[in-house]
Amino acid sequence: QVQLVESGGGLVQPGGSLKLSCVASVASELSSRNWIMSWYRQAPGREREVVAQITSVLDITNYADSVKGRFTISRDEGKNTVYLEMNSLKPEDTAVYYCNLDREVWDGDTIVEFTTRGPDFRHWGQGTQVIVSS
Repeated sequence: QVQLVESGGGLVQPGGSLKLSCVASVASELSSRNWIMSWYRQAPGREREVVAQITSVLDITNYADSVKGRFTISRDEGKNTVYLEMNSLKPEDTAVYYCNLDREVWDGDTIVEFTTRGPDFRHWGQGTQVIVSS
């Protein structure tokens, strides 16, 4: 089982910035393997989409094309916390933002696949609302 608590959302004007936080608690059976930490978002009338991911080691990152150069994902070593720094926010960034765990595929020191496949039981937190509007 995974417990996820997102925070840091709010209302900002276009061009503004926000920093989101996610605290993840992972059951022992899931702790036996490594997981990507991912940020997702879901806007009204749209499917949930992944926006940023970071690997369990080496902090290799992956971003959706729509947020490259504007968003930065990071994680604290020794802490169950992942962050999403969002800059130059646009109205189309308006959504509920969620974090989660996803499977990672390695070949030695090379990440070969960022997946959007979570644990067998996929649990979602409440998310945090981000509204970008003038």
